[in-house]
Amino acid sequence: MSSHKEIKKITVPLIQSWKAKGEKIAMLTAYDYTFAQIFDQANLDVILVGDSAANVMAGYETTLPISLDEMIYHAASVKRAVKRALVVADLPFGSYQGSKDAAFESAVKMMKQSGVEALKLEGGIEIAEKVKMLVAAGIPIMGHLGLTPQSVNQFGGYGLRAKETAEADKLKSDALTLEKAGAFAIVLEKVPASLAEEVSKSLSIPTIGIGAGNDCDGQVLVMQDMLGLNTAFLPKFVRKYSNLSEQVTTAVQSYSQDVKDGNFPNNEESY
Repeated sequence: MSSHKEIKKITVPLIQSWKAKGEKIAMLTAYDYTFAQIFDQANLDVILVGDSAANVMAGYETTLPISLDEMIYHAASVKRAVKRALVVADLPFGSYQGSKDAAFESAVKMMKQSGVEALKLEGGIEIAEKVKMLVAAGIPIMGHLGLTPQSVNQFGGYGLRAKETAEADKLKSDALTLEKAGAFAIVLEKVPASLAEEVSKSLSIPTIGIGAGNDCDGQVLVMQDMLGLNTAFLPKFVRKYSNLSEQVTTAVQSYSQDVKDGNFPNNEESY
């Protein structure tokens, strides 16, 4: 498989074309300029400005409290850093679940003020008409099924979804409904790998898994989990590619000690 290094700009049609070729899509979350710039230069395919910012950036227990304006702030910060990756932003809880008009206003505001190239919405048949409307307006939409964190209170937690036949059947039909409504890709979160494989095969649009096995067309992780910055949260589906928490702690302790000992700054570091 090619590593996509030669591509100048990742686009929605390009991402869709990879499914037929069997090329996997690598996606991570980012919420600020500095990390987004590093990720983009590392040739990541897709950067998701997730409403997980509510958890990892603001310290809330759920994604529900974050506002549309706060999401726009994070999305615009990321977009200013990125030249190559496709940048997708979440529409936060409450900004699209009501009327079609409200969903349209939220989506247009996010697109205009942040400059991102696509939006991600949670839900299936319940939001299909809104997806159709937004796609008709020229806004690429990524779906999100399975564990949809904006519905945490309804689910009663963050457990595995679609274990039972009824919920699995609904997820399968939701995925086809979203595809029909014009979604260009669908995130499948925390569902059995066999179900994710079945859904992925049933669709002509790519699936991106998180805790959904290896048969999705791509994968996404939250950057703080993948980089080992978030030490309190380590579900089964996270692979830690670094231990930045430890490295940062060591660096801060060394700096603090050098300041206290009078070793920083030295002559070379002074004017």
